[in-house]
Amino acid sequence: MASLIECVPNFSEGRRPEVVERIAGAIAGVAGVAVLDQSSDESHNRSVVTLAGAPKAVAAGAEEGVRVALELIDMERHRGAHPRIGAVDVVPFVPLGDTPMSEAVDVARAFAERIAERFELPVYLYGEAALHSARRSLAELRRGQYEALRAAIAEDPERAPDFGPARLHPTGGAVAVGAREPLIAFNINLQTDNVAVAARIARAIRESSGGMPGVQAIGILLGRRGGGRTAQVSTNLVDWRRTGIPAVVAEVRRRARLVGIDIERCELIGLAPAAALVEVDGEALGIPDIHERAIEVQLARVPDGSVSLD
Repeated sequence: MASLIECVPNFSEGRRPEVVERIAGAIAGVAGVAVLDQSSDESHNRSVVTLAGAPKAVAAGAEEGVRVALELIDMERHRGAHPRIGAVDVVPFVPLGDTPMSEAVDVARAFAERIAERFELPVYLYGEAALHSARRSLAELRRGQYEALRAAIAEDPERAPDFGPARLHPTGGAVAVGAREPLIAFNINLQTDNVAVAARIARAIRESSGGMPGVQAIGILLGRRGGGRTAQVSTNLVDWRRTGIPAVVAEVRRRARLVGIDIERCELIGLAPAAALVEVDGEALGIPDIHERAIEVQLARVPDGSVSLD
């Protein structure tokens, strides 16, 4: 079976659909690339594109996404609820099927070096692709976000990039490139606008604070169309086999009810492995199409069958 790689670049733009469409269109225009999903969030001011294919094609597609994003996104003007360090905030490569992680690591490192040279862009390697153990954590790389990195990148040797100049790109900031297993980006909106409640729940459930294994979480405040605010527990399930969606939802609901509120609705960002969705009741969570959001389902729908797990 040929190698198959998924890539899930996150772009710091979720309020200008025309910009997101140009980025996604550039990616889809590369031969051999299948764009499986794209989603945007105005409050996060962030968009996620999921693409898959052979390693070389996927790397070329992601590079096109970087090129267009650097042309159209100015980090000096960017504001949003989600932590970020650049116009192309993070580019993870994920092995699918029987593709070994080592191949995803090779692709990530070569891609990082390539875009750093082509775009004069500072690039940090994280996850399985990290060159230093201290940089495996994406959260650590994002410490202080774009604003703090502006000064630290040149002044603090520990924050010098792995590739590219020790200064931010004039409009694009920096980018983190990594290799990892599939993760699930899953957000839980609460029936309150009290972000302190969401922050307390996030702190209680995340692994780094002694919470649930394989769970990363932050509490943020979202703006609603038409006015109003909603507190959200935004999570990444980096090891969904140990802690899956049902367990996280149950724990967030339990803690919310302790303060007299409940979950309003949930959202899945991007795609998730089909096995992670088997026991998920999408209707109850406000995501009726969640089983259609499986990586395997979307791969099966690629028209010519050129991108497949079979």
